[in-house]
Amino acid sequence: MRNLTYLNWAALHPRVRTRLLRLWVIFVFGSGVVVVKLAGTDDIQAAVLLHPGPITEDEIKEVKCPISILGAEIDRASPPEQLKQFGEILSAKPGIDSFVKIFPGVSHGWSVRYDLGDESAIKSAEESHGDMLSWFKKYVK
Repeated sequence: MRNLTYLNWAALHPRVRTRLLRLWVIFVFGSGVVVVKLAGTDDIQAAVLLHPGPITEDEIKEVKCPISILGAEIDRASPPEQLKQFGEILSAKPGIDSFVKIFPGVSHGWSVRYDLGDESAIKSAEESHGDMLSWFKKYVK
């Protein structure tokens, strides 16, 4: 099994990496709290969280921009039940588009740390990359 670090992930995904350079603050590993805080300001146009980590309901309530939360089915840091609750909070906010998706059978970090020999893991990671890029294409001008 070969696990990925950011450096070898970026080398394997040059097209995604290039598109992310200007948006990197939105997709910094381990920075869900920072992204949610930024989403509560007028400083960014859109946010995507992948396996977000320890975020509070109060932080989610402050979100002012379109936000997509992509989570793992197996995640102690941000369990699916919590992410679904975040989705309910966000859907009650008029004028703020949101999207919450739980990826089945994957663990925290699945979008960047996966076994290159596991086709299912690759498929889930690539799906999350596509979801992220679609969200940014829709909202970042």
